[in-house]
Amino acid sequence: MLRDGTFVAVKVLSANSRQGVEEFLTELNAIADIKHENLVTLVGCCAEGSHRILVYNYLENNSLQQTLLGSMRDSIQFNWEARVKIAIGVARGLAFLHEEIRPHIIHRDIKASNILLDKDLTPKIADFGLARLLPPNATHVSTRVAGTLGYLAPEYAIRGQVTKKADIYGFGVLLLEIVCGRCNTNTKLNREDQFLLEKTWALYEQEHLHEIIDVDIDDELDVEEACKFLKIALLCTQDAMGRRPHMSTVLRMLTGCRNVSMQKITRPAMITDFAELMSSSTPKEKKTGSNTLTSFTTTEMTDPSSSSDTHTQSSM
Repeated sequence: MLRDGTFVAVKVLSANSRQGVEEFLTELNAIADIKHENLVTLVGCCAEGSHRILVYNYLENNSLQQTLLGSMRDSIQFNWEARVKIAIGVARGLAFLHEEIRPHIIHRDIKASNILLDKDLTPKIADFGLARLLPPNATHVSTRVAGTLGYLAPEYAIRGQVTKKADIYGFGVLLLEIVCGRCNTNTKLNREDQFLLEKTWALYEQEHLHEIIDVDIDDELDVEEACKFLKIALLCTQDAMGRRPHMSTVLRMLTGCRNVSMQKITRPAMITDFAELMSSSTPKEKKTGSNTLTSFTTTEMTDPSSSSDTHTQSSM
């Protein structure tokens, strides 16, 4: 709690960060004035010595990872209306970052632990301030991969190519989690059920998509709308970037302003498609023509089913 009685959330960044003070402050200055209902508000920061600290507005209901998918699941009843509100709110926030501000911002790590909830369950996207700013006229940026297992688009995981469409892939996986009420990866389950996207696609092909919807949703569940959301998630996770819709289009589909094109839904990019390729690559980077094939160590990716939430909030 600050001296004026305001509660804030404090995030201490890794002391191993190689980011200098000037780079850190320049990046924060670029997003300090960005305000949107579905983005967290940066209250302040600290850059002293090796310390890198961010101060955000405090959000009472923690992260979606903890309250819907994790240890605090029983603390909140996520009825269908609440899930629709969260899905649409996240889409609005991402559309704002991608299309409404200059320069555009690519988040790079859209996942449940980066979606925080206020007292009314309004979603707020966190950590967009640590994302890549997309230079004018650039279609993508290439960078060291630093994402979360299960949310990574194939072009990002394999080549380090970051585009808005990589964020949209992550949103698609998140949308599945919101509707299904389970983490995208759970290695404790049987092989055919471990990966949520693979299971959803299998049920879509069998025309049994309704079977994957969270059974804990109360009687107000709109099965038709829930299945529509799952189809939108499949569109967002298409293998080819060009087949994934822009975020503003996703938002229109979620709100019913645009129909979901069933013809465009093909097999999505599955985690098992490229996981073996990544793990079998022993050098850090293998040059293949003009592309860079990036391999991973266990410290570079996070498995959401086995790691703790890194965005737990605390008062100051």
